[in-house]
Amino acid sequence: MCGFLIEYAPNNLISKENFLELLTISKKRGPDYQGYWSNNSTVQFGFNRLAIVDLSEAGNQPMSSFNTRFTIVFNGEIYNHKELRRKLQYTNFRGNSDTETIIACFEEWGVLKTVKQLDGMFALSIYDHLTKELTLVRDFVGIKPLFYGYSNGKLIASSQYDQITQHKEFKNKSINPQVLKLYLQQHFMPAPFGLYDDTFQVLPGEMITFNLEGKKTHYRYWELPSKPEYSITSEKEAISLVEETLNSCVQDQLLADVSLGAFLSGGVDSPLICSFAKKHHKNINVFSIGSDSKIHDESERAKQFADALELKQEIWNLTAKETLQYWNEATAALHEPLADFSILPTYLVSKLAKKSVTVALSGDGGDELFFGYERFWSIGKNIKYQNYPSIVRKAVYGFDKYTSGNKRINDVVLTDKQSTAHENLHSRFRPNWLNKIAPELIDMNLPNQWDIYDYSNEKDERALLGRLRKAEFYGMMQKTLRKVDLASMENSLEVRVPFLQKKMIEASLQIDPMLSYGNGKQKQLLKNVLNKRVPSVPEEKVKKGFSVPLSKWIKEELKGEFSSKLLDSNFDGFGFDKKQIEKLLKAHVEGNQDLKWPLFTLYALAK
Repeated sequence: MCGFLIEYAPNNLISKENFLELLTISKKRGPDYQGYWSNNSTVQFGFNRLAIVDLSEAGNQPMSSFNTRFTIVFNGEIYNHKELRRKLQYTNFRGNSDTETIIACFEEWGVLKTVKQLDGMFALSIYDHLTKELTLVRDFVGIKPLFYGYSNGKLIASSQYDQITQHKEFKNKSINPQVLKLYLQQHFMPAPFGLYDDTFQVLPGEMITFNLEGKKTHYRYWELPSKPEYSITSEKEAISLVEETLNSCVQDQLLADVSLGAFLSGGVDSPLICSFAKKHHKNINVFSIGSDSKIHDESERAKQFADALELKQEIWNLTAKETLQYWNEATAALHEPLADFSILPTYLVSKLAKKSVTVALSGDGGDELFFGYERFWSIGKNIKYQNYPSIVRKAVYGFDKYTSGNKRINDVVLTDKQSTAHENLHSRFRPNWLNKIAPELIDMNLPNQWDIYDYSNEKDERALLGRLRKAEFYGMMQKTLRKVDLASMENSLEVRVPFLQKKMIEASLQIDPMLSYGNGKQKQLLKNVLNKRVPSVPEEKVKKGFSVPLSKWIKEELKGEFSSKLLDSNFDGFGFDKKQIEKLLKAHVEGNQDLKWPLFTLYALAK
């Protein structure tokens, strides 16, 4: 796990000194070694290394291939690299790093064939000395970030967005109003967009090749299908497949030459990961955060799992007051606009883990692949009414409200399109406030490429669930992955996600979604797997999760912090109505409305 910076331009590179200053911005991503390479005319690569596999100099980057055709920088881990190495004719390796495996594969198979065979998390920048082209590649899930700026024939690519915006070519670029509106509605900056003009992200599963004549070629080598073939309908068979595949993924991801642990909550996904990790790593450490809020504290349940699995557990019990002391540390990790205040507990558990380990396994991805969110049911339960005329849907809604208090259907049925209702469920910045604060954006369209919620109404539940899962995969899950990456790398900690390994994703796509879906059945298949593996811990009836009392903090302890950031003159460049921001803050502080989400969305942008 590392951070890199590249610059590619015809005879117009910034000085090495200035380049290394930009590279140092991502030093926390890789504090163990800093590397540099340039051809002194059109390209320069910089690399900050967090050494995980092959700690010797043989694993340092930038790295060139054995016949010097390719030079690369690579951020991530390739879990099947030993298997790929065994397929190669070349055997004269200097070390055991996955970087050296990848670059040897490029020589024998070419870039595209190699990339299609990689199973892991990765961001790659590849310079081809023969064609003089530069290629950017991002893993098929989007676990590792890859930002770039492209303007006037100059390409800058990096692991952190602020390295792009601080480059002299891009530091004076204007804000893209379409992307700004998208951020305010979705609370993060989804790929392929950048907040400023001429800045972008490589999409999950995408390759982009640039040449010195200014040509740019995009190729999507992998995309999650929305209509997979569900070949497994038996619960017994599904449980067996999940166990077998997840066990294999966890075993793959325990590969490291440094200390390794896992996050452990009181939910479903991380205990499952820990149960398999224990099988292959008898002395693995697990890390949990405790809260003084009985509503949100998961530490007791996490301890039950740790005891049942005989795991060595470290719990950091924090009061709200103690948690608040780490506010500035955690929000310093916001190197890009990201409005998810659970970055604070994620930062804290990463900080705890880093004291003992360099790599931690996480349970992220289980909710998206196995329908763990309530909103799957919230949208799906209205399916038989969704295609009725509006007047009928309003009548059905009114009748159900009168007879059951809308227990059977909800206001999703009032929306013409399932996709629109789905997108709206992710927006916490209501139009009444958004339009007051950003009046210039009222008539602004969202970017044309923002299409993950662009799907037609479905009458079949399985078809709808496939659409919902794909939208969650490229929507909410991307926000979660960015949060985890930012919070963990601020602590120089690598986080791996077994649920999002390629073979686990492919396995989930074979399983009938109805085994995990229904009223109160969210992620039921994974719950059944966990109950089988750890039967002594009863199934959780009420979902908890470490949270922070942000509503209260904005009224009290953080009132001055939010006021200073949101009303500062440096925040004027977004074209917001400052008087309306003052009203927003006042309405929250006086307790008229709970407006923590729009306030934190603006605050994260200001940071």
